[in-house]
Amino acid sequence: MTDSRKDLCPADIDHSRKEKHVLPDDIEKTSMEIIADELRTRGIVIPEENYAVTSRVIHATADFDYAENMTFTDKAAGCGIAAFARGIPIVTDTNMTLVGISRPAMERLGVTASCFMAEPFIRDMAREMGMTRAAASQIYAAEKMPGAVLSVGNAPTALFEIARQIRNGLRPALVIGVPVGFVNVTESKEEILRVCEEYDIPAIVALGRKGGSTVACAILNALLYEAAGLSDPSRRS
Repeated sequence: MTDSRKDLCPADIDHSRKEKHVLPDDIEKTSMEIIADELRTRGIVIPEENYAVTSRVIHATADFDYAENMTFTDKAAGCGIAAFARGIPIVTDTNMTLVGISRPAMERLGVTASCFMAEPFIRDMAREMGMTRAAASQIYAAEKMPGAVLSVGNAPTALFEIARQIRNGLRPALVIGVPVGFVNVTESKEEILRVCEEYDIPAIVALGRKGGSTVACAILNALLYEAAGLSDPSRRS
């Protein structure tokens, strides 16, 4: 049997025809419109000050459960935006989050981001102190970058350590607590939320088991885009 299909070469393609939803800006805008429509259909109303963060998390995960489980302390999103507008640095608990943060937004704002998890001295410190590298990283961050935005998308032990540091006087600009998993995950989120509310520390937490580095990255980018005036994707091109 002969295959009657003709292989297309570049010369055969009509480059004047514009396909819908092939460009990143268009894909993102349409996705956000779909999210807004579905939220309305579900009867979910997200406070305006939290909408940019929550919608970007839904955009990153295609999971509308985040419309219900994303929890913000009073004015947390606004505090995060203001912190980035002042150039406050970021400390993440995973390199996966680190590489996903918008470089154009950070450069525009003068924001830097760090992850200490893979540093040999953190490995040695964790071994000597009998703790996870995630917890050791937060001890180091509290000493070297005490007013940073702290983002945790993977390690509950990091959240427990941040809570301990806050009780001892640490005052981060914002805590993002969205680790994913089954062991100590819900407990660590509830603990950090309780401690941040007690000490008036801005916090954004995804209650329950869901979360992850992707969610942490989405939250950071939402705040950075707002602070840098880059919420419209066409302005990032």
